[in-house]
Amino acid sequence: MRVLQKCPCRTDASAPAKKRRPKQAGQRRTRVMAGAAEVASVAAWAAEWLGRDESLLLHRRWRSAGAVAVEALRAAWDAARAAAVAPALAAASWACLALSAMLLADAVFLAAASLMRRTRCVTGSLGGGEDEEDGRVGYPMVLVQIPMYNEREVYKLSIGAACGLSWPSDRIIVQVLDDSTDPTVKDLVELECKFWANKGKNVKYEVRSNRKGYKAGALKQGMLYDYVHQCEFVAVFDADFQPEPDFLLRTVPYLVHDPQIALVQARWEFVNPNEFLMTRIQKMTLDYHFKVEQEGGSSTFGFFGFNGTAGVWRIYSIKEAGGWEDRTTVEDMDLAVRAGLKGWKFIYVGNVKVKSELPSNLKAYRRQQHRWTCGASNLFRKMGAEIILTKEVSLWMKIYLLYSFFFVRKIVAHVVPFMLYCVVIPLSVLIPEVTVPVWGVVYVPTTITLLHVIRSPSSLHFIPFWILFENVMSFHRTKATFIGLLELGSVNEWVVTEKIGNPNSINHVPQILEKPPCRLWDRCTMSEILVAIFLFFCATYNLLYGTDFYFIYIYLQAIAFLIVGIGFCGTFS
Repeated sequence: MRVLQKCPCRTDASAPAKKRRPKQAGQRRTRVMAGAAEVASVAAWAAEWLGRDESLLLHRRWRSAGAVAVEALRAAWDAARAAAVAPALAAASWACLALSAMLLADAVFLAAASLMRRTRCVTGSLGGGEDEEDGRVGYPMVLVQIPMYNEREVYKLSIGAACGLSWPSDRIIVQVLDDSTDPTVKDLVELECKFWANKGKNVKYEVRSNRKGYKAGALKQGMLYDYVHQCEFVAVFDADFQPEPDFLLRTVPYLVHDPQIALVQARWEFVNPNEFLMTRIQKMTLDYHFKVEQEGGSSTFGFFGFNGTAGVWRIYSIKEAGGWEDRTTVEDMDLAVRAGLKGWKFIYVGNVKVKSELPSNLKAYRRQQHRWTCGASNLFRKMGAEIILTKEVSLWMKIYLLYSFFFVRKIVAHVVPFMLYCVVIPLSVLIPEVTVPVWGVVYVPTTITLLHVIRSPSSLHFIPFWILFENVMSFHRTKATFIGLLELGSVNEWVVTEKIGNPNSINHVPQILEKPPCRLWDRCTMSEILVAIFLFFCATYNLLYGTDFYFIYIYLQAIAFLIVGIGFCGTFS
Protein backbone atom coordinates (compact mmCIF):
# COMPACT_ATOMS: atom_id res chain seq x y z
CA MET A 1 0.00 0.00 0.00
CA ARG A 2 1.47 3.18 -1.13
CA VAL A 3 1.22 6.26 1.10
CA LEU A 4 0.86 9.62 -0.57
CA GLN A 5 2.70 12.49 1.07
CA LYS A 6 1.95 16.15 0.73
CA CYS A 7 4.45 18.06 -1.29
CA PRO A 8 6.11 20.49 1.01
CA CYS A 9 6.58 23.10 -1.68
CA ARG A 10 2.92 23.03 -2.62
CA THR A 11 1.94 23.12 0.95
CA ASP A 12 4.14 26.13 1.63
CA ALA A 13 2.94 27.96 -1.44
CA SER A 14 -0.69 27.28 -0.95
CA ALA A 15 -0.90 28.29 2.69
CA PRO A 16 0.10 31.94 2.27
CA ALA A 17 -2.15 32.23 -0.73
CA LYS A 18 -5.07 31.31 1.40
CA LYS A 19 -4.12 33.96 3.96
CA ARG A 20 -3.72 36.84 1.36
CA ARG A 21 -7.05 36.37 -0.44
CA PRO A 22 -9.30 38.46 2.01
CA LYS A 23 -6.91 41.41 1.94
CA GLN A 24 -6.93 41.62 -1.85
CA ALA A 25 -10.74 41.54 -1.86
CA GLY A 26 -10.87 44.47 0.58
CA GLN A 27 -8.54 46.48 -1.58
CA ARG A 28 -10.66 45.81 -4.61
CA ARG A 29 -13.74 46.89 -2.74
CA THR A 30 -12.00 50.09 -1.61
CA ARG A 31 -10.94 50.88 -5.17
CA VAL A 32 -14.45 50.25 -6.41
CA MET A 33 -15.95 52.50 -3.75
CA ALA A 34 -13.42 55.22 -4.47
CA GLY A 35 -14.20 55.02 -8.13
CA ALA A 36 -17.89 55.16 -7.41
CA ALA A 37 -17.37 58.25 -5.21
CA GLU A 38 -15.40 59.88 -7.97
CA VAL A 39 -18.10 59.08 -10.45
CA ALA A 40 -20.73 60.44 -8.02
CA SER A 41 -18.79 63.68 -7.49
CA VAL A 42 -18.36 64.09 -11.22
CA ALA A 43 -22.05 63.45 -11.67
CA ALA A 44 -22.91 65.95 -8.91
CA TRP A 45 -20.58 68.52 -10.44
CA ALA A 46 -22.11 67.96 -13.84
CA ALA A 47 -25.61 68.19 -12.37
CA GLU A 48 -24.67 71.40 -10.61
CA TRP A 49 -23.42 72.94 -13.80
CA LEU A 50 -26.40 71.69 -15.69
CA GLY A 51 -28.69 73.18 -13.01
CA ARG A 52 -26.77 76.45 -13.07
CA ASP A 53 -27.12 76.66 -16.78
CA GLU A 54 -30.80 75.96 -16.39
CA SER A 55 -31.19 78.67 -13.71
CA LEU A 56 -29.24 81.08 -15.87
CA LEU A 57 -31.52 80.23 -18.71
CA LEU A 58 -34.58 80.77 -16.53
CA HIS A 59 -33.10 84.01 -15.19
CA ARG A 60 -32.48 85.23 -18.71
CA ARG A 61 -35.99 84.30 -19.65
CA TRP A 62 -37.37 86.25 -16.65
CA ARG A 63 -35.20 89.24 -17.49
CA SER A 64 -36.42 89.11 -21.02
CA ALA A 65 -40.01 88.92 -19.82
CA GLY A 66 -39.40 91.83 -17.39
CA ALA A 67 -37.87 93.90 -20.16
CA VAL A 68 -40.88 93.18 -22.32
CA ALA A 69 -43.21 94.21 -19.48
CA VAL A 70 -41.24 97.41 -18.88
CA GLU A 71 -41.33 98.20 -22.56
CA ALA A 72 -45.05 97.51 -22.60
CA LEU A 73 -45.61 99.81 -19.64
CA ARG A 74 -43.44 102.47 -21.23
CA ALA A 75 -45.37 102.18 -24.46
CA ALA A 76 -48.66 102.38 -22.55
CA TRP A 77 -47.43 105.45 -20.65
CA ASP A 78 -46.26 107.10 -23.88
CA ALA A 79 -49.65 106.46 -25.44
CA ALA A 80 -51.55 107.73 -22.37
CA ARG A 81 -49.23 110.71 -22.09
CA ALA A 82 -49.75 111.66 -25.72
CA ALA A 83 -53.50 111.01 -25.65
CA ALA A 84 -54.54 112.41 -22.24
CA VAL A 85 -51.81 113.64 -19.88
CA ALA A 86 -50.06 116.02 -22.25
CA PRO A 87 -53.29 117.63 -23.56
CA ALA A 88 -54.58 118.04 -19.98
CA LEU A 89 -51.32 119.60 -18.81
CA ALA A 90 -51.21 121.85 -21.88
CA ALA A 91 -54.78 122.99 -21.17
CA ALA A 92 -53.87 123.67 -17.54
CA SER A 93 -50.79 125.56 -18.68
CA TRP A 94 -52.71 127.84 -21.01
CA ALA A 95 -55.46 128.37 -18.42
CA CYS A 96 -52.85 129.44 -15.87
CA LEU A 97 -51.20 131.72 -18.42
CA ALA A 98 -54.54 133.35 -19.24
CA LEU A 99 -55.24 133.87 -15.54
CA SER A 100 -51.72 135.28 -15.12
CA ALA A 101 -52.50 137.81 -17.83
CA MET A 102 -55.62 138.80 -15.83
CA LEU A 103 -53.48 139.25 -12.74
CA LEU A 104 -51.04 141.41 -14.69
CA ALA A 105 -53.80 143.61 -16.11
CA ASP A 106 -55.37 144.06 -12.67
CA ALA A 107 -52.00 144.85 -11.11
CA VAL A 108 -51.31 147.51 -13.75
CA PHE A 109 -54.79 149.01 -13.23
CA LEU A 110 -54.40 149.16 -9.44
CA ALA A 111 -50.88 150.57 -9.66
CA ALA A 112 -52.05 153.38 -11.96
CA ALA A 113 -55.09 154.11 -9.78
CA SER A 114 -53.07 154.19 -6.57
CA LEU A 115 -50.49 156.48 -8.15
CA MET A 116 -53.20 158.92 -9.23
CA ARG A 117 -54.61 158.80 -5.72
CA ARG A 118 -51.19 159.45 -4.27
CA THR A 119 -50.67 162.48 -6.49
CA ARG A 120 -53.99 163.98 -5.43
CA CYS A 121 -53.08 163.44 -1.77
CA VAL A 122 -49.82 165.32 -2.27
CA THR A 123 -51.58 168.24 -3.95
CA GLY A 124 -54.05 168.43 -1.06
CA SER A 125 -57.25 167.86 -3.03
CA LEU A 126 -58.25 164.73 -1.10
CA GLY A 127 -60.60 164.94 1.90
CA GLY A 128 -60.58 167.85 4.25
CA GLY A 129 -58.07 170.56 4.98
CA GLU A 130 -56.23 171.70 8.04
CA ASP A 131 -59.39 172.48 9.97
CA GLU A 132 -60.48 168.85 9.75
CA GLU A 133 -57.11 167.51 10.78
CA ASP A 134 -57.08 169.85 13.77
CA GLY A 135 -60.48 168.55 14.77
CA ARG A 136 -62.35 171.89 14.48
CA VAL A 137 -65.53 170.22 13.21
CA GLY A 138 -67.35 169.65 16.48
CA TYR A 139 -67.26 166.47 18.49
CA PRO A 140 -69.90 163.89 17.55
CA MET A 141 -70.52 160.94 19.85
CA VAL A 142 -68.13 158.10 19.05
CA LEU A 143 -68.20 154.47 20.17
CA VAL A 144 -64.91 152.57 20.26
CA GLN A 145 -65.31 148.78 20.14
CA ILE A 146 -62.49 146.39 21.13
CA PRO A 147 -63.43 142.72 20.66
CA MET A 148 -61.06 140.25 22.30
CA TYR A 149 -60.71 136.58 23.16
CA ASN A 150 -58.14 135.37 25.70
CA GLU A 151 -55.79 138.23 24.78
CA ARG A 152 -53.55 138.02 27.84
CA GLU A 153 -50.51 139.42 26.03
CA VAL A 154 -52.04 142.52 24.44
CA TYR A 155 -55.25 143.52 26.21
CA LYS A 156 -53.55 146.39 28.05
CA LEU A 157 -52.15 147.84 24.82
CA SER A 158 -55.47 148.24 23.02
CA ILE A 159 -57.50 149.37 26.04
CA GLY A 160 -54.85 151.88 27.06
CA ALA A 161 -54.54 153.27 23.53
CA ALA A 162 -58.33 153.59 23.14
CA CYS A 163 -58.63 155.38 26.47
CA GLY A 164 -55.82 157.72 25.42
CA LEU A 165 -57.58 159.00 22.28
CA SER A 166 -57.77 162.80 22.05
CA TRP A 167 -61.54 163.23 22.24
CA PRO A 168 -63.74 164.76 24.93
CA SER A 169 -64.42 162.11 27.58
CA ASP A 170 -68.14 162.88 27.51
CA ARG A 171 -68.25 162.32 23.72
CA ILE A 172 -66.62 158.88 23.58
CA ILE A 173 -67.48 155.42 24.91
CA VAL A 174 -64.87 152.66 24.98
CA GLN A 175 -66.61 149.29 24.80
CA VAL A 176 -64.54 146.20 25.57
CA LEU A 177 -66.27 143.07 24.22
CA ASP A 178 -64.62 140.19 26.06
CA ASP A 179 -65.39 136.66 24.83
CA SER A 180 -62.54 135.13 26.84
CA THR A 181 -63.02 131.61 28.16
CA ASP A 182 -60.03 131.81 30.50
CA PRO A 183 -61.37 133.15 33.83
CA THR A 184 -57.98 134.60 34.75
CA VAL A 185 -57.82 136.61 31.54
CA LYS A 186 -61.40 137.81 32.04
CA ASP A 187 -60.54 139.05 35.52
CA LEU A 188 -57.46 140.85 34.22
CA VAL A 189 -59.38 142.56 31.43
CA GLU A 190 -62.15 143.62 33.80
CA LEU A 191 -59.59 145.05 36.24
CA GLU A 192 -57.98 147.01 33.40
CA CYS A 193 -61.36 148.48 32.45
CA LYS A 194 -62.01 149.47 36.07
CA PHE A 195 -58.57 151.06 36.23
CA TRP A 196 -59.37 153.38 33.33
CA ALA A 197 -62.90 154.01 34.59
CA ASN A 198 -61.45 155.23 37.86
CA LYS A 199 -59.39 157.67 35.81
CA GLY A 200 -62.56 159.23 34.46
CA LYS A 201 -62.81 157.33 31.14
CA ASN A 202 -66.18 156.07 29.95
CA VAL A 203 -65.31 152.37 29.67
CA LYS A 204 -67.89 149.60 29.35
CA TYR A 205 -66.88 145.99 29.99
CA GLU A 206 -69.29 143.59 28.24
CA VAL A 207 -69.31 139.80 28.18
CA ARG A 208 -71.55 137.17 26.57
CA SER A 209 -72.72 133.79 27.78
CA ASN A 210 -71.49 132.13 24.53
CA ARG A 211 -69.25 132.82 21.54
CA LYS A 212 -71.92 132.50 18.86
CA GLY A 213 -70.75 134.22 15.71
CA TYR A 214 -67.26 134.83 17.15
CA LYS A 215 -66.08 138.37 16.40
CA ALA A 216 -69.14 139.27 14.31
CA GLY A 217 -71.43 138.02 17.07
CA ALA A 218 -69.60 140.10 19.68
CA LEU A 219 -69.75 143.28 17.55
CA LYS A 220 -73.42 142.69 16.77
CA GLN A 221 -74.24 142.18 20.44
CA GLY A 222 -72.28 145.30 21.32
CA MET A 223 -74.46 147.45 19.07
CA LEU A 224 -77.62 146.44 20.97
CA TYR A 225 -76.87 148.20 24.27
CA ASP A 226 -78.95 151.29 25.04
CA TYR A 227 -75.99 153.64 25.46
CA VAL A 228 -74.93 152.92 21.86
CA HIS A 229 -78.03 154.64 20.47
CA GLN A 230 -76.57 158.05 21.25
CA CYS A 231 -73.46 157.37 19.16
CA GLU A 232 -73.13 158.44 15.53
CA PHE A 233 -69.87 156.73 14.61
CA VAL A 234 -68.07 153.56 15.74
CA ALA A 235 -64.34 152.85 15.59
CA VAL A 236 -63.23 149.20 15.67
CA PHE A 237 -59.83 148.00 16.91
CA ASP A 238 -58.58 144.45 17.37
CA ALA A 239 -56.91 143.64 20.67
CA ASP A 240 -53.35 144.17 19.39
CA PHE A 241 -54.00 147.54 17.69
CA GLN A 242 -52.74 150.75 19.24
CA PRO A 243 -54.17 153.92 17.64
CA GLU A 244 -52.36 157.21 18.07
CA PRO A 245 -54.08 159.84 20.25
CA ASP A 246 -55.07 161.92 17.19
CA PHE A 247 -56.68 158.99 15.33
CA LEU A 248 -60.28 160.22 15.69
CA LEU A 249 -59.27 163.81 14.94
CA ARG A 250 -57.85 162.68 11.59
CA THR A 251 -60.61 160.28 10.52
CA VAL A 252 -64.00 161.41 11.88
CA PRO A 253 -63.97 164.74 9.94
CA TYR A 254 -64.26 162.82 6.64
CA LEU A 255 -67.50 161.29 7.88
CA VAL A 256 -68.83 164.55 9.27
CA HIS A 257 -68.32 166.58 6.10
CA ASP A 258 -69.40 163.97 3.54
CA PRO A 259 -72.69 162.19 4.38
CA GLN A 260 -72.12 159.67 1.55
CA ILE A 261 -69.06 158.18 3.23
CA ALA A 262 -69.73 155.14 5.41
CA LEU A 263 -66.19 154.05 6.25
CA VAL A 264 -62.79 155.63 6.81
CA GLN A 265 -60.03 153.02 6.80
CA ALA A 266 -56.57 153.71 8.22
CA ARG A 267 -53.36 151.91 7.35
CA TRP A 268 -51.73 149.23 9.48
CA GLU A 269 -48.25 149.81 10.84
CA PHE A 270 -46.28 146.99 12.44
CA VAL A 271 -44.31 146.78 15.66
CA ASN A 272 -42.37 143.62 14.74
CA PRO A 273 -41.63 143.65 10.98
CA ASN A 274 -37.93 142.83 11.46
CA GLU A 275 -38.36 139.98 13.92
CA PHE A 276 -37.93 137.19 11.36
CA LEU A 277 -37.78 136.75 7.62
CA MET A 278 -41.42 135.62 7.79
CA THR A 279 -42.56 138.91 9.33
CA ARG A 280 -40.58 140.90 6.77
CA ILE A 281 -42.31 139.03 3.97
CA GLN A 282 -45.70 139.63 5.58
CA LYS A 283 -44.95 143.35 5.72
CA MET A 284 -44.14 143.37 1.99
CA THR A 285 -47.45 141.68 1.18
CA LEU A 286 -49.54 143.93 3.43
CA ASP A 287 -47.76 147.07 2.21
CA TYR A 288 -48.91 146.23 -1.31
CA HIS A 289 -52.43 145.58 -0.05
CA PHE A 290 -52.70 148.97 1.62
CA LYS A 291 -50.61 151.13 -0.69
CA VAL A 292 -52.00 149.72 -3.93
CA GLU A 293 -55.21 147.70 -3.50
CA GLN A 294 -56.86 149.87 -0.86
CA GLU A 295 -55.75 153.15 -2.40
CA GLY A 296 -56.72 151.99 -5.88
CA GLY A 297 -60.20 150.90 -4.79
CA SER A 298 -60.75 154.09 -2.84
CA SER A 299 -59.76 156.36 -5.72
CA THR A 300 -61.71 154.59 -8.48
CA PHE A 301 -65.03 153.27 -7.16
CA GLY A 302 -64.93 154.46 -3.56
CA PHE A 303 -64.98 150.82 -2.49
CA PHE A 304 -62.59 148.37 -0.87
CA GLY A 305 -62.77 145.62 1.70
CA PHE A 306 -62.91 146.72 5.32
CA ASN A 307 -59.85 145.34 7.13
CA GLY A 308 -61.83 144.53 10.28
CA THR A 309 -59.91 146.98 12.44
CA ALA A 310 -58.41 150.49 12.42
CA GLY A 311 -61.50 151.91 10.74
CA VAL A 312 -64.38 154.22 11.62
CA TRP A 313 -67.93 153.43 10.47
CA ARG A 314 -71.07 155.52 10.25
CA ILE A 315 -73.45 153.55 12.46
CA TYR A 316 -76.45 154.32 10.25
CA SER A 317 -74.72 152.69 7.25
CA ILE A 318 -74.10 149.52 9.28
CA LYS A 319 -77.79 149.32 10.18
CA GLU A 320 -78.88 150.01 6.59
CA ALA A 321 -76.57 147.25 5.31
CA GLY A 322 -78.14 144.75 7.71
CA GLY A 323 -75.62 144.84 10.55
CA TRP A 324 -72.85 142.38 11.32
CA GLU A 325 -73.28 138.88 9.87
CA ASP A 326 -71.50 135.70 10.98
CA ARG A 327 -72.18 133.59 7.86
CA THR A 328 -68.48 133.68 6.87
CA THR A 329 -65.14 134.17 8.61
CA VAL A 330 -64.69 137.58 6.91
CA GLU A 331 -67.47 139.51 8.62
CA ASP A 332 -65.62 142.77 7.85
CA MET A 333 -65.59 142.18 4.09
CA ASP A 334 -69.19 140.95 4.22
CA LEU A 335 -70.36 144.21 5.81
CA ALA A 336 -68.30 146.29 3.38
CA VAL A 337 -69.77 144.57 0.30
CA ARG A 338 -73.35 144.91 1.56
CA ALA A 339 -72.80 148.60 2.40
CA GLY A 340 -71.20 149.15 -1.00
CA LEU A 341 -74.23 147.62 -2.70
CA LYS A 342 -76.37 150.16 -0.87
CA GLY A 343 -74.44 152.96 -2.55
CA TRP A 344 -72.22 153.98 0.36
CA LYS A 345 -68.68 155.20 -0.35
CA PHE A 346 -65.46 154.35 1.47
CA ILE A 347 -62.27 156.34 1.82
CA TYR A 348 -58.79 155.12 2.64
CA VAL A 349 -56.39 157.47 4.45
CA GLY A 350 -52.91 156.04 4.15
CA ASN A 351 -51.27 158.80 6.17
CA VAL A 352 -53.13 157.65 9.30
CA LYS A 353 -51.31 154.62 10.70
CA VAL A 354 -52.23 152.30 13.54
CA LYS A 355 -49.67 150.04 15.21
CA SER A 356 -50.37 146.31 15.20
CA GLU A 357 -48.57 142.98 15.47
CA LEU A 358 -47.64 140.58 12.68
CA PRO A 359 -47.99 136.85 13.42
CA SER A 360 -44.56 135.47 14.30
CA ASN A 361 -45.86 131.92 14.73
CA LEU A 362 -45.98 129.94 11.49
CA LYS A 363 -48.97 127.85 12.55
CA ALA A 364 -50.89 130.99 13.56
CA TYR A 365 -50.05 132.62 10.24
CA ARG A 366 -51.28 129.58 8.30
CA ARG A 367 -54.58 129.69 10.17
CA GLN A 368 -54.94 133.42 9.64
CA GLN A 369 -54.40 133.02 5.90
CA HIS A 370 -56.84 130.12 5.81
CA ARG A 371 -59.51 132.21 7.53
CA TRP A 372 -59.03 135.22 5.28
CA THR A 373 -58.82 133.23 2.03
CA CYS A 374 -61.56 130.71 2.76
CA GLY A 375 -63.92 133.41 4.03
CA ALA A 376 -63.43 135.61 0.95
CA SER A 377 -64.11 132.80 -1.54
CA ASN A 378 -67.11 131.66 0.49
CA LEU A 379 -68.47 135.21 0.51
CA PHE A 380 -68.08 135.30 -3.28
CA ARG A 381 -70.19 132.16 -3.50
CA LYS A 382 -72.87 133.63 -1.23
CA MET A 383 -73.04 137.15 -2.70
CA GLY A 384 -72.39 136.63 -6.41
CA ALA A 385 -76.06 136.50 -7.35
CA GLU A 386 -76.90 139.41 -5.03
CA ILE A 387 -74.28 141.59 -6.71
CA ILE A 388 -75.66 140.76 -10.16
CA LEU A 389 -79.29 141.41 -9.22
CA THR A 390 -78.90 144.61 -7.20
CA LYS A 391 -80.17 147.79 -8.80
CA GLU A 392 -78.61 150.34 -6.46
CA VAL A 393 -75.15 150.43 -8.07
CA SER A 394 -73.90 150.93 -11.62
CA LEU A 395 -72.97 148.19 -14.05
CA TRP A 396 -69.30 149.18 -13.80
CA MET A 397 -69.45 148.81 -10.04
CA LYS A 398 -70.89 145.30 -10.43
CA ILE A 399 -68.15 144.36 -12.89
CA TYR A 400 -65.50 145.74 -10.56
CA LEU A 401 -66.88 143.77 -7.61
CA LEU A 402 -67.35 140.48 -9.45
CA TYR A 403 -64.29 140.52 -11.67
CA SER A 404 -61.54 142.59 -10.05
CA PHE A 405 -62.37 142.52 -6.34
CA PHE A 406 -63.59 138.95 -6.00
CA PHE A 407 -62.58 136.77 -8.97
CA VAL A 408 -59.11 138.11 -9.71
CA ARG A 409 -57.95 139.09 -6.23
CA LYS A 410 -59.75 136.55 -4.03
CA ILE A 411 -59.69 133.51 -6.34
CA VAL A 412 -57.13 133.78 -9.15
CA ALA A 413 -54.44 135.49 -7.08
CA HIS A 414 -54.44 132.56 -4.63
CA VAL A 415 -54.72 129.65 -7.07
CA VAL A 416 -52.43 130.64 -9.97
CA PRO A 417 -49.09 130.95 -8.07
CA PHE A 418 -49.32 127.40 -6.78
CA MET A 419 -50.83 125.79 -9.86
CA LEU A 420 -48.47 127.42 -12.36
CA TYR A 421 -45.18 127.61 -10.47
CA CYS A 422 -45.48 124.53 -8.26
CA VAL A 423 -47.49 122.13 -10.46
CA VAL A 424 -47.56 123.00 -14.16
CA ILE A 425 -43.94 124.09 -14.60
CA PRO A 426 -42.47 121.15 -12.60
CA LEU A 427 -44.69 118.67 -14.46
CA SER A 428 -43.73 120.17 -17.81
CA VAL A 429 -40.15 118.94 -17.31
CA LEU A 430 -41.54 115.38 -17.14
CA ILE A 431 -43.83 115.78 -20.16
CA PRO A 432 -41.74 116.79 -23.19
CA GLU A 433 -44.85 117.42 -25.31
CA VAL A 434 -45.73 120.45 -23.11
CA THR A 435 -43.65 123.59 -23.22
CA VAL A 436 -44.53 126.65 -21.13
CA PRO A 437 -43.62 129.78 -23.10
CA VAL A 438 -40.88 132.01 -21.78
CA TRP A 439 -43.18 135.02 -21.45
CA GLY A 440 -45.37 133.05 -19.06
CA VAL A 441 -42.48 131.74 -17.01
CA VAL A 442 -40.32 134.89 -16.86
CA TYR A 443 -41.79 138.11 -18.21
CA VAL A 444 -45.31 138.08 -16.74
CA PRO A 445 -44.38 136.93 -13.21
CA THR A 446 -41.41 139.32 -13.13
CA THR A 447 -43.64 142.26 -14.02
CA ILE A 448 -46.27 141.28 -11.45
CA THR A 449 -43.59 140.88 -8.80
CA LEU A 450 -42.11 144.29 -9.49
CA LEU A 451 -45.55 145.90 -9.36
CA HIS A 452 -46.10 144.26 -5.98
CA VAL A 453 -42.86 145.34 -4.33
CA ILE A 454 -42.05 148.61 -6.09
CA ARG A 455 -43.97 150.52 -3.41
CA SER A 456 -41.67 149.01 -0.76
CA PRO A 457 -38.20 149.93 -2.09
CA SER A 458 -36.53 149.16 1.24
CA SER A 459 -37.51 145.49 0.81
CA LEU A 460 -36.31 144.92 -2.75
CA HIS A 461 -33.47 142.65 -1.60
CA PHE A 462 -36.04 140.29 -0.07
CA ILE A 463 -37.78 139.65 -3.41
CA PRO A 464 -36.39 136.08 -3.93
CA PHE A 465 -37.44 135.05 -0.42
CA TRP A 466 -40.81 136.74 -0.87
CA ILE A 467 -41.48 134.82 -4.11
CA LEU A 468 -40.55 131.44 -2.66
CA PHE A 469 -42.44 131.91 0.61
CA GLU A 470 -45.55 133.27 -1.10
CA ASN A 471 -45.58 130.25 -3.41
CA VAL A 472 -45.50 128.00 -0.35
CA MET A 473 -48.37 129.91 1.25
CA SER A 474 -50.28 129.79 -2.04
CA PHE A 475 -50.48 126.03 -1.50
CA HIS A 476 -52.54 126.61 1.66
CA ARG A 477 -54.48 129.48 0.11
CA THR A 478 -55.43 127.28 -2.84
CA LYS A 479 -56.85 124.66 -0.48
CA ALA A 480 -58.69 127.36 1.49
CA THR A 481 -60.10 128.88 -1.72
CA PHE A 482 -61.71 125.63 -2.81
CA ILE A 483 -62.91 124.89 0.72
CA GLY A 484 -64.72 128.24 0.66
CA LEU A 485 -66.08 127.85 -2.85
CA LEU A 486 -67.36 124.33 -2.18
CA GLU A 487 -68.30 124.98 1.47
CA LEU A 488 -66.38 122.00 2.78
CA GLY A 489 -65.77 120.98 6.40
CA SER A 490 -63.52 123.76 7.73
CA VAL A 491 -65.23 126.60 5.85
CA ASN A 492 -66.22 128.38 9.07
CA GLU A 493 -63.16 127.45 11.12
CA TRP A 494 -62.24 130.38 13.36
CA VAL A 495 -59.00 130.42 15.33
CA VAL A 496 -57.83 133.65 16.93
CA THR A 497 -54.36 134.63 15.73
CA GLU A 498 -51.77 134.12 18.45
CA LYS A 499 -50.00 137.25 19.66
CA ILE A 500 -46.87 137.79 21.75
CA GLY A 501 -47.36 141.39 22.86
CA ASN A 502 -44.53 143.89 22.91
CA PRO A 503 -41.62 142.43 20.92
CA ASN A 504 -39.19 144.83 22.59
CA SER A 505 -39.64 142.88 25.82
CA ILE A 506 -38.27 139.70 24.25
CA ASN A 507 -34.54 139.21 24.68
CA HIS A 508 -34.14 137.91 21.18
CA VAL A 509 -31.86 138.87 18.32
CA PRO A 510 -33.76 139.18 15.03
CA GLN A 511 -32.68 136.52 12.57
CA ILE A 512 -33.60 135.04 9.22
CA LEU A 513 -34.78 131.60 10.33
CA GLU A 514 -35.83 130.57 13.82
CA LYS A 515 -35.28 126.98 14.97
CA PRO A 516 -38.30 126.01 17.06
CA PRO A 517 -37.43 124.51 20.47
CA CYS A 518 -39.53 121.35 20.09
CA ARG A 519 -39.48 117.85 18.62
CA LEU A 520 -39.23 117.58 14.85
CA TRP A 521 -42.45 115.61 14.38
CA ASP A 522 -44.43 118.15 16.42
CA ARG A 523 -43.69 120.97 14.01
CA CYS A 524 -43.69 119.11 10.67
CA THR A 525 -46.41 119.61 8.07
CA MET A 526 -46.50 116.49 5.94
CA SER A 527 -48.35 118.07 2.99
CA GLU A 528 -45.57 120.63 2.49
CA ILE A 529 -42.89 117.94 2.83
CA LEU A 530 -44.61 115.82 0.16
CA VAL A 531 -44.73 118.79 -2.21
CA ALA A 532 -41.02 119.33 -1.53
CA ILE A 533 -40.27 115.67 -2.43
CA PHE A 534 -42.26 116.02 -5.66
CA LEU A 535 -40.37 119.19 -6.59
CA PHE A 536 -37.00 117.59 -5.78
CA PHE A 537 -37.85 114.70 -8.10
CA CYS A 538 -38.89 117.04 -10.94
CA ALA A 539 -35.79 119.19 -10.49
CA THR A 540 -33.47 116.17 -10.50
CA TYR A 541 -35.13 114.75 -13.62
CA ASN A 542 -34.75 118.10 -15.34
CA LEU A 543 -31.09 118.29 -14.29
CA LEU A 544 -30.33 114.81 -15.68
CA TYR A 545 -32.47 114.72 -18.81
CA GLY A 546 -33.72 118.24 -19.49
CA THR A 547 -32.40 120.80 -21.91
CA ASP A 548 -33.45 123.92 -19.97
CA PHE A 549 -32.58 125.32 -16.55
CA TYR A 550 -35.90 125.02 -14.74
CA PHE A 551 -34.20 122.83 -12.16
CA ILE A 552 -32.56 125.92 -10.59
CA TYR A 553 -35.91 127.46 -9.66
CA ILE A 554 -37.55 124.12 -8.83
CA TYR A 555 -34.74 123.16 -6.45
CA LEU A 556 -35.06 126.52 -4.66
CA GLN A 557 -38.83 126.14 -4.40
CA ALA A 558 -38.42 122.60 -3.08
CA ILE A 559 -36.02 123.85 -0.40
CA ALA A 560 -38.54 126.54 0.57
CA PHE A 561 -41.31 123.95 0.95
CA LEU A 562 -38.99 121.74 3.00
CA ILE A 563 -37.89 124.57 5.33
CA VAL A 564 -41.48 125.62 5.98
CA GLY A 565 -42.64 122.00 6.17
CA ILE A 566 -40.25 121.11 9.00
CA GLY A 567 -41.03 124.31 10.86
CA PHE A 568 -37.77 126.24 10.54
CA CYS A 569 -39.66 129.48 10.01
CA GLY A 570 -40.95 131.90 12.61
CA THR A 571 -41.50 130.73 16.17
CA PHE A 572 -43.26 127.71 17.60
CA SER A 573 -45.30 127.35 20.75
